[in-house]
Amino acid sequence: MELELIRAGTRAESNGDGEKLDVSASRTRTFLCTLTITDQLEQESLDISIWGSADGENWGTKPLLKLPQRFYCGETKTILDLTPRTEVKFIRPRWELNRWGRVAPTPMFEFGLRLREIPAMMKGAAARLGALAS
Repeated sequence: MELELIRAGTRAESNGDGEKLDVSASRTRTFLCTLTITDQLEQESLDISIWGSADGENWGTKPLLKLPQRFYCGETKTILDLTPRTEVKFIRPRWELNRWGRVAPTPMFEFGLRLREIPAMMKGAAARLGALAS
């Protein structure tokens, strides 16, 4: 299973939420997440989180995963392991932009987020691999 959680080349100038995607058909419920930033301004940051829901309507108060904060173009990989969260059937991304400094006040990032299903991991391995991937 491969999912494009945020379409490649998405240009954002404000905080936002992506579309919800159904992950109930996933066999392993474990995904390699790849964030790719292709354009950005200086003096700004991008925070991406992935939220889960049992019904596609209620997203809770805490994300399932927060990717490391990013400032520049490049690629970041981490693991999303949904195996302990059996109630989650839908996921969606949220992004938050921050800008500082003396130049134009509007932030801008161009990015995408892909998820690829990978084999299930042994208990605790996802956290260790996620730390190594970033």
